[in-house]
Amino acid sequence: MGHPVRSRLAAMAAAAAAAAGGARRAPVLSPGAMNPAVRRVEYAVRGPIAARAAELERELGQGVPKPFTEVIKANIGDAHAMGQQPITFLRQVVALCLCPELQGHPSVPADAEARARRLLAACGGGSAGAYSASPGLQPVREDVARHIERRDGGVPARAEDIFLSAGASDAIVTMLKLLVWGSGPSRTGVLIPIPQYPLYSAALAELDAVSLGYLLNEERRWALDVAELRRALSEGRRRCCPRVLCIINPGNPTGQVQSRECIEDVIRFAFEEKLFLMADEVYQDNVYAEGSTFHSFKKVLMEMGPPYADSVELASFHSISKGFMGECGLRGGYMEVVNLHPEVKAQLAKLVSVRLCPPVPGQLLLDAVVDPPQPGEPSYERFQAEKQAVLSALAERARLTEEILNRTPGISCNPVQGAMYAFPRIQIPARALAAAKEKEQAPDMFFCMRLLEETGICVVPGSGFGQKEGTYHFRMTILPPTEKLKLLLQKLSDFYTKFVREFS
Repeated sequence: MGHPVRSRLAAMAAAAAAAAGGARRAPVLSPGAMNPAVRRVEYAVRGPIAARAAELERELGQGVPKPFTEVIKANIGDAHAMGQQPITFLRQVVALCLCPELQGHPSVPADAEARARRLLAACGGGSAGAYSASPGLQPVREDVARHIERRDGGVPARAEDIFLSAGASDAIVTMLKLLVWGSGPSRTGVLIPIPQYPLYSAALAELDAVSLGYLLNEERRWALDVAELRRALSEGRRRCCPRVLCIINPGNPTGQVQSRECIEDVIRFAFEEKLFLMADEVYQDNVYAEGSTFHSFKKVLMEMGPPYADSVELASFHSISKGFMGECGLRGGYMEVVNLHPEVKAQLAKLVSVRLCPPVPGQLLLDAVVDPPQPGEPSYERFQAEKQAVLSALAERARLTEEILNRTPGISCNPVQGAMYAFPRIQIPARALAAAKEKEQAPDMFFCMRLLEETGICVVPGSGFGQKEGTYHFRMTILPPTEKLKLLLQKLSDFYTKFVREFS
């Protein structure tokens, strides 16, 4: 005889199922019943083009015939995936922290061992597997502050103003969470460059903030114009409350490097209009063009003196994912805050504590970046040689990309002054525009998808970054090895010529 309680429960369940006609209940979470802000999020860099590229790779692996032998992913700034070799010293420090028994191995230099011992001493239980403090390991924050001081020619930096993060993206979203509030006309508006890195539009969509695009001037090498900032601000004030101005320098996807004069103009504008400044400076090590120099917003702000230096609020961001490091997967970065109200800083500390801590391996590698080998130390010469080799190769590829693209009638490319991308403009024939409309695709998406299907080259349509109406672009990285980049550019040029001929 069965258990009486279980029998009654089974009978009740059977009766309920019968009453429902055996129908399965509707899901609680469905396309029509979910956070509408998430549905508005778009991230072009990993959008439909990237998804199709992954499918093509699988098909190639299964032996499906294609007019190409490999997919070349020029859509994303993933240096190591493109063949860039890791910097030895950075990896040695992290390896020693993750596997301390490597200490004393004859292939490991003494300066890497010393740094690893110091970092492990700051980790709970002497293990890189322990949580760190939520803003990050204290010695790393101190090293970041010293690094910023050296970079900025002695302008003071404080460890308490440094918040470590899982790459720059994590810190950018965290800061936006603090800045977005209000409703209706008082809802926060955020000025972002057009073209922009899609992290910004995606994060603002998720936070239900208002994106206010200001156009960079393509005819002036993607220059930032304060008059255009004023136009965007004025239009924005009709529908929201603009509170934030985002700057990407060097530019992504546009590759421009801002002059000191331009940065001073932006700071004055932020002061006059009471805007919080967010400076995305993750490509600060990637400056190639003769005459171009990276100037940090922090340094320029402090050197401008009062009333700017003591009142303009600034958050600036850096990452181990770019530069000469390219350590995208280890997720390390930092944010420095300037002139933040003490109570707001306390709220920021609370907010970062919710995600416990940034990935510790990323923090460890970040420390090796900001505290590199010094002259006379065993790793110094090799570190400098590897770093310079990466940056020199990128400078050559930047020059090569501009040169080859500009040889092709119908394609025009501004100089790649910095960062890791070109953002060339393409002329699209009227018949191709009509064909794209028929497929319900943006014209540059239509072009990029055809390019991918016929050549295996994966680039991102400019519509995913924003662009001036009536213009069409694509973004491509300059990261592939030089010989592969030459092949990519020639195939792209040949395809474009064929594409124009087909639709003319």
